[in-house]
Amino acid sequence: MSFLYETHMHTCQGSACGRSTGAEQARFYHEMGYAGIIITDHFTGGNIAVPKDLPWRERIDRFCAGYEEALAEGQKLGLDVFFGWEQNYDGDEYLIYGPDKAWLLAHPDIEHWTRQRQLEEVHKAGGAVIQAHPFRNRDYIRYILLGLKYCDGIEVANTGNKPDFDLSAKHYAEAYGLLTTAGSDNHNCATANPALLMGVELPRRLESAFDYARMIRSRGPIRPVIPRGWLDVDVNAVPHTPSYWIDEDRRDLRRVPTGIDFLLPVDRQST
Repeated sequence: MSFLYETHMHTCQGSACGRSTGAEQARFYHEMGYAGIIITDHFTGGNIAVPKDLPWRERIDRFCAGYEEALAEGQKLGLDVFFGWEQNYDGDEYLIYGPDKAWLLAHPDIEHWTRQRQLEEVHKAGGAVIQAHPFRNRDYIRYILLGLKYCDGIEVANTGNKPDFDLSAKHYAEAYGLLTTAGSDNHNCATANPALLMGVELPRRLESAFDYARMIRSRGPIRPVIPRGWLDVDVNAVPHTPSYWIDEDRRDLRRVPTGIDFLLPVDRQST
């Protein structure tokens, strides 16, 4: 028996781009047959729905409202609901699993952390960090930045992506032996296509977000759920976009060209 979890989703209470409430999302995923969901609203570096000039406690209370509403609805339905968030830096975004609201309240300096500090502090708390949609290429993203040193794995497939973005992520993960997850990045359950929903399949129910984080960091049995045919891409029909390594230790240049065309399997090209 396996259990399906959504690992990347948003609510209108926490994310400015969200269109569904936490309760609506919980009902939707229950109807879709998921065992549980992890709410990952945009945090302070991204498209957060909470004004940044409020006191920290009020900011976090309002940020967590979508999750708390989803949790209450999930308890009625028998749906597991866990807390996470998505933090943005320079177009490179990271999904955080494990730490809770109390932890956020105790760390008001978090919005000023580097990627390295974020990874260290989340690990200290027992959590995990996944780079979300690493090859997404949109007008608000200036560069494809790969945070290999600053995460525990990557989101290899995302419903909000084009399939060629995810094919690049697949080759990247294979080349570097990365743990992979998948998520729908669902902002609006009213328009979500059930046939394109993603997530992860697990061999047992999760006990908490920390439980999922432990599974990530121990490279446990996490199977990304990706629609059939999603990665069947004609690489000759899409642009080949350069990517860059992130290196926060280099003061002169923090974007280092990878020199790799990740649309193609890395072991079939010279680098």
